[in-house]
Formats: sequence, structure tokens, C-alpha cells
Amino acid sequence: MRTLFLQAPSFDGFDGGAGARYQTKREIASFWYPTWLAQPAALVENSKLIDAPPHKTSLAEVAAQAKNFDLAVVHTSTPSFASDVKAITALKEANPALKVGLIGAKAAVNAEGTLKAAPVVDFAARNEFDFTIKEVADGRDWKSILGLSYREATGQIRHTPDRPILENMDNLPFVTPVYKRDLNIQKYFSGYLKHPYMSFYTGRGCKSRCTFCLWPQTVGGHRYRTRSVGHVIEEMAYAKKAFSEVKEFFFDDDTFTDDLPRAEAIARELGKLGVTWSCNAKANVPRATLKVLRDNGLRLLLVGYESGNQQILHNIKKGMRVDVAKRFAKDCREIGIVIHGTFIMGLPGETKETIQETIEFAKEVNPQTLQVSLAAPYPGTLLYEQAL
Repeated sequence: MRTLFLQAPSFDGFDGGAGARYQTKREIASFWYPTWLAQPAALVENSKLIDAPPHKTSLAEVAAQAKNFDLAVVHTSTPSFASDVKAITALKEANPALKVGLIGAKAAVNAEGTLKAAPVVDFAARNEFDFTIKEVADGRDWKSILGLSYREATGQIRHTPDRPILENMDNLPFVTPVYKRDLNIQKYFSGYLKHPYMSFYTGRGCKSRCTFCLWPQTVGGHRYRTRSVGHVIEEMAYAKKAFSEVKEFFFDDDTFTDDLPRAEAIARELGKLGVTWSCNAKANVPRATLKVLRDNGLRLLLVGYESGNQQILHNIKKGMRVDVAKRFAKDCREIGIVIHGTFIMGLPGETKETIQETIEFAKEVNPQTLQVSLAAPYPGTLLYEQAL
């Protein structure tokens, strides 16, 4: 099927798109790559990816292209759902024969509720949806596709059995050729990364159990499943050549440092390529590993400190000790690794006193840049259940 992968135009000020895991209406605009859409797009021949928010593509411009496609796959989230449904309605008005499906955490955790709330949508792909979408695009009978929730002609909603989690991550094709084909990388910006930057995943899942964190609890799971070192480096070599203007590559794995020997092995190969790179990390990476990463091109670590109060860290199952985090920050400073620190206000147990404790902690660990979010209980997370 001629397939459109769409990050729909969003409401004013919401700059993160459906890939955001925290509220993103803020003072500094930032746009992340639509990797969750690019991955299935890479599996579907002759597909097209439109990432409307960073490219400022209007709904009218998107709807004008609807007649060119048989299938549209839209990435949605809890904050963007209402505006996404409006976009789908416009697409179907322009092309009534168009089949439209949803992917994303919201669809993964509550496919039935999502389809009931949006009668205009034909199906939702649950959990790890890459190959589910490929089979839909290949024209297979929906009843035979694992991991699919769909609406029959009668309006009845059906659910096929779950799709097994992907074990061999090297079966996923590179996303960077899709970026090359369909995106203007100058449109992607993050305040703490060099511009232009590029991000993608080298693995999925996170062994940590943080109660607020969206992806491991909805799509990725709590086992870190990784691409082989060679597979990652092959894509990096392609990206370096295809995007000579990129100043920094960011690995968006929930916790790239979950597997220290692999992180060091990738770093050593990146050192040979001579690229500048950054990644997500937990505040417990040993000094020896930090040095290997730094010596091979690592510039910045994005670290989720969340709180400076030990009880709150226990409450959210962070698995982090304040004293270890302080030592880690000191190591990074001495070795010469930049830290972007992320903090959350309003987690369970928060008081004015614990907020002040976090402020003092932030001053002590002294990240070069920081962001402060309000606790956002996304459906599918333990924090959401606690909030209810």
C-alpha cells in the first residue's frame, strides 16, 4: 500500500510531538527526530514520512497529499490525541478510501479506548509496532496480523493476539536513510546539543523501573535489547557521510549506559570515526568507563537526576543514591564531560522542603544545562495508577 507516516500538525506551543514523554510547551523550542515513525517507514518500500511540527507543515498541506496514499500511520500521544484526530478527519475528508492507523504509547496501552474515542480511526498497532505496520502495509488480512486492534465494517473492535517482543534488533533497518529522504535536519533543535544534531536508537528498553517513565512501561519493556556494535557503527558511518553538516549525534536509548562493556565497545569504534556524540545515562557510570567514552568523542550525558531527596528517589523506584550521583557529577566535571541534568517537581512525597533540597542538590552537582518538568502521569505508567 502507498503509505504515509505522519506526525500531525500540533497545537500552538506543543513542540515535542508525540515522541515527547514530558510536557513540552515551554520557553525554548526543541524538536526531536520522529524515530518511532521513521523505523516502520524504513520497513515499508516507497513510503513517505511527514513530520509536520518542526517543518511547519499546515494541515491543509498534509490533507492535499491524502489522495496520494492508501494508508496513513499517525503517531499519537495523550497530549496530542485530540489534535491528531482532527488531522485524521481532514485526511479522510480528502480521501474517504484512506485507511488510517495509530501508533504510540497511548495506542499501545489502551487500544480499545483509543479506537472508541476516535471512530474515524481504522486500527491501532499495539506495543512494539514496527512489523505490525509493515504487514498492514503489505496488504495482509488484518485478522492474521499479531499486535493489531482494528474496527470491523460493522463497527465492532477486534484485537489479535500480542506480537512477541523483538529479540534481534539488527532486523530493524537503519532510520537515517529515511531522515535523508524526508526530513530537513536543520529544523531539529535541542538547546543542549550542537546544531545541527541527529538522534536515533541503538537499542530499546530500560532495566530501571522509574514509575513516571513512559517508554519502558508502554513500548520498550524493562529488558535492554540492543543492536550489535557492528550494526550501530555501520549506520553511524553512513550518517557521517550522508550528513556531513551534523555536529553531534545523540543516542536516544533510555539508558545507553545500561550495558557498560557494549557502551565502551561502541565508543571505541566511534573514536575511529572521529564523531562527536552524546547519550542518555544514569548517574552511576564508573569513572573508568566515563574516561573511555570521553576519550572516544563523548561530549555530553543527559542525566535524569529527578530529585535531590533520597526518599522521593525511593518513592519513584529510581534506583539512584544521592551520594553516588554527586560523585558521578564530580567525575564528569574532572574528566571534562558536559552534563544536561533533568529534574521533576511534584513527584510523590514532594513538599516545599524537598523542592528546596533538590535546588541545593542541583547547585552542588552543577550541570551545565538543566530542565525542570512537572510530574506528568502518562497513561500506562505506575505514576498514572498512583495519581488515579
